[in-house]
Amino acid sequence: MGAVDLGGAKKSGGGQAWKRPRVSIRIDMTPMVDIAFLLLIFFMVTTVFRLPTAMEMVLPPNDGPVSKSEVFKEKMLTFYVLNNDSLAIQIGDTLPRPLLWADLRDSLKSRYDRYADSVVVVARVHPKARFMSLVDMVDEFNLVGTTRFSIDKYTTWEDSVLRAAGFQTPGPAGLPNPEEPVYEQPAGL
Repeated sequence: MGAVDLGGAKKSGGGQAWKRPRVSIRIDMTPMVDIAFLLLIFFMVTTVFRLPTAMEMVLPPNDGPVSKSEVFKEKMLTFYVLNNDSLAIQIGDTLPRPLLWADLRDSLKSRYDRYADSVVVVARVHPKARFMSLVDMVDEFNLVGTTRFSIDKYTTWEDSVLRAAGFQTPGPAGLPNPEEPVYEQPAGL
C-alpha cells in the first residue's frame, strides 16, 4: 500500500556534521481504487428503487371534435366530493344522496355486478376539497376494477343540484334550483 524510502545519509560539503536523512513517501493508490469500485458495484446492486407514485391519466386532446355517446341513465354514477370532504352519489338523473366513504366501494361493486363494464363513473370534486379525497376516490375506483372514469369540473350547477337535494353547499345564496334539462330532438327525425 505505502512504502517509505529512507534513502541514505549524506555528508555535507565542508564538515563532519551529518544531516538528518530526508524521508520520501510513495503511496500506491491501486488498492484504494479497487475498493472504491467494489463499494460502488455493491451499492448499485443492493439499492432498491422506489416505485413511481404518480397516477396515470389519459386526457383527451385539446383540439378536435368532441365526441358524445348515449348512456343509459341507470348506468351513470356521479360522485361529488364537497368542500368539507363529504361524499354524495347520484345515480342517473335522480337527486344526489349522501354517501359514506366506507360505502363507496360497495356502491361501485353493486353497479358493476349489475351492469358489468358498461357503468359510466364521473367524479366531481369541489375546488376547496382536499387533494387526498380525489386520490382516495381514485384508489377505490382502482380496487373495484373501474377501467374508465371521468373527473369533471365542479361548477355552480353542481352546487345548485346539491343544494336542491338538501346539502349545505358553500356557493352563493340564491342559486337557481336546477330544472329538468330540455332535450331537443335532432332535425330530420
